[in-house]
Amino acid sequence: MKLGAYTACLDDKPLPQALKLLHELGLTGAEINAGGFRPSPHIPAARIRESAAARDDYLGLFEDAGITLTGLNVNGNPLHPDPEVGPGHADDLREAITTAGLLGVRRIVAMSGQPAAHAGGTAPSWAVIPWDSAYLDVLEYQWNEVAIPFWKEIDARARDAGVKVCIEMHPHNLVFNPATLERLVAEAGATHVGAEMDPSHLFWQGIDPVAAVEHLGPLVFHAAAKDTRINENCRVNGVLDDRFTRIPATENPLGIGGRYTVTRWPEAPSWEFVAVGRGHGRDFWSRFLRALHDVDPDMAVNIEHEDEEFDQVEGLRLAAEALTGAAEAAGL
Repeated sequence: MKLGAYTACLDDKPLPQALKLLHELGLTGAEINAGGFRPSPHIPAARIRESAAARDDYLGLFEDAGITLTGLNVNGNPLHPDPEVGPGHADDLREAITTAGLLGVRRIVAMSGQPAAHAGGTAPSWAVIPWDSAYLDVLEYQWNEVAIPFWKEIDARARDAGVKVCIEMHPHNLVFNPATLERLVAEAGATHVGAEMDPSHLFWQGIDPVAAVEHLGPLVFHAAAKDTRINENCRVNGVLDDRFTRIPATENPLGIGGRYTVTRWPEAPSWEFVAVGRGHGRDFWSRFLRALHDVDPDMAVNIEHEDEEFDQVEGLRLAAEALTGAAEAAGL
């Protein structure tokens, strides 16, 4: 099992410096952003696709640092109906599959995407709990007309490249839980599409990530280490807390494609992302790692640092200490 980190939180550092930091934290793997929502300063993807020498030089950086490149990340919305977003994110995914295949990297992390509610729509529409048949109409359009054709193409590309696409089950996407992951795999007839098991998005939905791993079994290809803390305010507002607000342009909010940006969390959110161990203790993380190991002893598990209470380095340090401690307790 490779315990590592997703380097997006270290985008302000040159790649060799970021890899050196991971090694100092006792980690052995790295996942690199290659498109989608975020910029990709840690990989010269076009050069890598064009030149064998560039590929050798790039992989040499990881070898020199004692770190294995375990995956590329292209989280975005490849089904976004806005032409300024969706086609670009979809092309990023296609290009990342090619890049990974050339580098010998066998895992791509992505999101399933979210289309509009109907043909001609320009905004993504997430329809869940379809008690009204109107929402079933929406879902039938989204799955049958948009998602399945797209993911059949992506699966074929991944198969040709010898790469597996690992979908992060993320709300506001068609695939957000084990049932929707299984639906995508089944209806697309996919052989090279499965799950990236990120427990953080499962926790706040009330899903037990260990039970999810055991249920999906060999469909789990890759994993993230990110924790979620359920706060006291959840007792009042529940997990579907919509009190997010816009971040003014003067504060330079993170762009996520086209004219869209991330928004500001509520001051007292019902739940929030925290470093590994700050939402769930060692017992959970040991059980989680054991469950992943039972599926694949070579599974890569990469820390994703999004704890706003700590800076990039301290947050990674806390997460690395908790994750490596859990692995030791699990006998891995």
